[in-house]
Amino acid sequence: MSNVDWQGKHVTVAGLGVSGIPAARVLHGLGAVVTVVNDGDDERSRGQAAELEAQGITVRLGDGATLPESTELIVTTPGWKPDKPLFAAAAEAGVPVWGDVELAWRLRGPGAAPWLAVTGTNGKTTTVRMLASILEAAGLRTAAVGNIGVSLLDAVLGEETYDVLAVELSSYQLHWSPSLRAHSAAVLNLAPDHLDWHGSMAAYVADKGRIYEGNTVACVYNVADGATEDLVREADVEEGCRAIGFTLGAPGPSQLGVVDGILVDRAFVTNRQKQAQELAEVADVNPPAPHNIANALAAAALARAFGVQPAAVRDGLRAFRPDPHRIEHVADVAGVTYIDDSKATNTHAAEASLAAYDPIVWIAGGLAKGATFDELVTGCAKRLRGVVLMGADRALIREALARHAPEVPVTDLDRTDTGAMSEAVREAARLARPGDTVLMAPACASMDMFVNYNKRGEAFADAVRALAAESA
Repeated sequence: MSNVDWQGKHVTVAGLGVSGIPAARVLHGLGAVVTVVNDGDDERSRGQAAELEAQGITVRLGDGATLPESTELIVTTPGWKPDKPLFAAAAEAGVPVWGDVELAWRLRGPGAAPWLAVTGTNGKTTTVRMLASILEAAGLRTAAVGNIGVSLLDAVLGEETYDVLAVELSSYQLHWSPSLRAHSAAVLNLAPDHLDWHGSMAAYVADKGRIYEGNTVACVYNVADGATEDLVREADVEEGCRAIGFTLGAPGPSQLGVVDGILVDRAFVTNRQKQAQELAEVADVNPPAPHNIANALAAAALARAFGVQPAAVRDGLRAFRPDPHRIEHVADVAGVTYIDDSKATNTHAAEASLAAYDPIVWIAGGLAKGATFDELVTGCAKRLRGVVLMGADRALIREALARHAPEVPVTDLDRTDTGAMSEAVREAARLARPGDTVLMAPACASMDMFVNYNKRGEAFADAVRALAAESA
């Protein structure tokens, strides 16, 4: 709970946008003297600034480097890198820096709902939404919040009351959340991502590990990813907090896993040495791809840590519907299945998607964000019927294919216009045979050709439907 007297406190909010603007308004409403600083000074920023200034909030555009005079606290949006000059000035002046998640944590009222928190390189949103579905099936008042859905500030300050919150946290948010203490938390997996923001893999992993600090009941880790278990060992948790693993294999004591197509629990049972509790069938997970089963096990572990009964795990997983563009089945055309996984914006996500199908015609490419593709191509080479490449950094994937899968036919599309996706789908259809899967799992970001991964996925789905209409 917050013990801060906000009346007259000078707070600087770093950045406009989806979290900066609500933070500024909340703090102003609490009586703080708020100044918003923003690097940009474009038309959109000026419009946002005008709205805030009309409410009595000071906004400084085009100057995000200078620490405003009298600043006692900085509240930053997640996108601002830790090496910003503003933060160096704050450190020199002894001014603390909080993220929007930290602010929400501090503003919780008496009897506030506990947080079940999830982070990881991939699968966060799906796992949190699965968790919320399970909690709802158990009759609990909950919401999927944080990096998705309802903002945390709205969740903790709104009129609606909750029994428990399912919270998605990014590494950016965790970096600026020093006092966050979850009921239970999970790190799903760790792979290189956002290293330009964090500066190194070690710094990225350390920020992910913050989610375990102060956990009271369970630290959930991925048995197949030893780095997640290492983070549990290093965490300073409350006495009695347990390490709970999840695995796609048969679980050991204090683990959840899979036995003969059944999701089972050997962690939250009376005798975990000899007992296993059936939770759900693999067929209850939608879709039942390996990495999605892992997401379901992590969600189940957090729900069980909160005392949810097995039947609610099953019912919640059955009720769950994945978000668009996450291994989403679009159509079957001429005996070929078309899958949209536009959300696979890095190699780790694409690897999980490629592992779920065989044989595959793979549509890939976009902005690589500094990634390399040798390991990804080596792992999936035997599954590939063909590859269609598009986007700014497609040459990096083409070179990896030439090294590790030279026998796989590759179509390289040198175009970035609106018709490029349609041509990619047609080329994939030409390479595919009945029984194959055409999988759009780009392993790259979308912004070279599309506004975001959603628009990329929509373009793929539209092209597939057009193909289906022609084949009808």
